[in-house]
Amino acid sequence: KMVKLPILLLLLLPLSLLTRLHSTTAFSLPTPTPPTPPIQAILFDCDGVLADTEPDGHRVAFNLAFQNNDIPESWSVSRYGKLLEIGGGKERMTAHWNEVGWPERIPPEGRAETVKELHLKKTDIFMTLIDEGKIPLRSGVLRLVDEAIERGVQLAVCSTSNEKAVSNLVRTLMGEERREKFRIFAGDMVKKKKPAPDVYLMAVETMGLDKSRCVIVEDSHIGVGAAVAAGISCLVTKSSYTGNEDFTGAKMIVEELGDDAATGVTVDTLASLLD
Repeated sequence: KMVKLPILLLLLLPLSLLTRLHSTTAFSLPTPTPPTPPIQAILFDCDGVLADTEPDGHRVAFNLAFQNNDIPESWSVSRYGKLLEIGGGKERMTAHWNEVGWPERIPPEGRAETVKELHLKKTDIFMTLIDEGKIPLRSGVLRLVDEAIERGVQLAVCSTSNEKAVSNLVRTLMGEERREKFRIFAGDMVKKKKPAPDVYLMAVETMGLDKSRCVIVEDSHIGVGAAVAAGISCLVTKSSYTGNEDFTGAKMIVEELGDDAATGVTVDTLASLLD
């Protein structure tokens, strides 16, 4: 307890004694702890969100894989845009050839295995494009990631792309230190790909998250569908292929995250979307 002394006595005490008396009898206020941020985690899609990888990354890698394996196939920008309505690279190849006819070099026996091998080769080509700096991060990604790290918000990438390719993209374009802050949920880790919610539900369960305190960042109507099905708030940042899509269910739609924090998407922007 604080020692109570008469006012006149206090006036007569020397300053050094008063100082010592105060230091030994007064309560010291505890250092305030920073408030818990209302948003617990940001779950990013990869392709089209972190980097606009589809037209000049994945499409190019598919075509080079076809060429290197003597498959007479070349996907145009418009054709690939149509195929993006299907989640997953192996699924896109299968759907395309089911529609237009299968190449002679891929006989009916073992088609699934051939498509899988072709997709692995395509992934290696794609990673080379990333390593060569052919595909930059989108505007505002690093700024938002750094703000989230500083404020203790957890980070994850939830993608239908190959896990190795996603990890390489994050590590190469963001650096190893930032990569270590991310959890990666990608590829064939779940049976059903977007628009099924499985990959987001896996992230929530694995990371021990509260869905009501998470926000998903997507770029396509397929991704928005997955977010809505998962019951998680979603922001859309349009990409080159998705500008005219129907984003019904998204809480906010922007052209880009933006490099300027004053006008771009921030952690507080995302927190404002929580239910």
